[in-house]
Amino acid sequence: MTQTDDIAYDSILVLLSISLFILGIVLIIIICRKKPQKPDQKQLELPAKFCASSYQLTDIDAATDGFNPRRIVGKGRLGTVFAAISPSGELVAVKRIHPRLVLSNAGFGFASIIKTLSLAQHPNVVPIIGYSQAPGERIIVMEFVGMVNLDFYLHENSDGASLLDWNRRLRVAAGVARGIEYLHQGMAPNIVHGALKASNILLDVKFVAKLCDYGLSFLAPKEMTGLVGHVDDEYWAEKGGGACKESDVYGFGVVLLELLTGRRSEQGLLVRWALPLIKAKRFSELLDPRLVIPSEIKPLLRLAKVASACVGNYRKDRPSISQVASILNNLEIEVCH
Repeated sequence: MTQTDDIAYDSILVLLSISLFILGIVLIIIICRKKPQKPDQKQLELPAKFCASSYQLTDIDAATDGFNPRRIVGKGRLGTVFAAISPSGELVAVKRIHPRLVLSNAGFGFASIIKTLSLAQHPNVVPIIGYSQAPGERIIVMEFVGMVNLDFYLHENSDGASLLDWNRRLRVAAGVARGIEYLHQGMAPNIVHGALKASNILLDVKFVAKLCDYGLSFLAPKEMTGLVGHVDDEYWAEKGGGACKESDVYGFGVVLLELLTGRRSEQGLLVRWALPLIKAKRFSELLDPRLVIPSEIKPLLRLAKVASACVGNYRKDRPSISQVASILNNLEIEVCH
């Protein structure tokens, strides 16, 4: 090998060594930048927007065993809810809208409204999975949360009061506020619930509150049954009435009063009974007698003041749900963590 060949060979080795050195540095930088994920650390991912599927009525009929009365898990002002098994084997809730409401809304864009509502995805909102429509039939398919709503725990179950202690009631209140805030401001177009009350707040096995029947007020805009006492007087006005964000805030205030007092709202009597007690600070008379009044009562007093602000003002003077949710989120952190 000549001297020239030796020089060329050495040069190639040097270049190869430098290249390997640089490659090594690059790999080290990449590895260092990619931090390993801890086993218990969940990766935060934004959920993909989901649009409700259209089902054949024959599929719904099969899923509910021919709308078998034994499958009924709930009845309300809009319809009857059945437990059903979807074609994929999942347990779902099927709401069959009352025939009289179907007939009165025959020309309404049911499918387009349900598709829009199904885009709502939030931990405190029951997801809408699908729908079905046929002559005389309107069906809404939802995720199955459970058979128990807040109204049952507060007013029907003999053990409900002990299961819903003050901390859980505060968590429920904060969860509902977050759900409404999402519907009012996190959705485009914004969604007004329209019938916010304890029976439309489902509680899962961990007592997480989830809103159902949101955005369905178009089916029965002036149906008084089941709404009196849960909406403001302005709701029934011929001009400027109906469901709106402010009426939702009023309904939420009524729910707060039910959580505080353990009393059911009937014909608006709860608001008329509770507001003077809150104003006079007679909280020993106001609070649910089935529960022991906590030694640290300030959080409940703040909750009562929020309830008063929601139900004690005209629409234009009520707080927004964002203001309410902010207060309740802070209360939840302060008391429950």
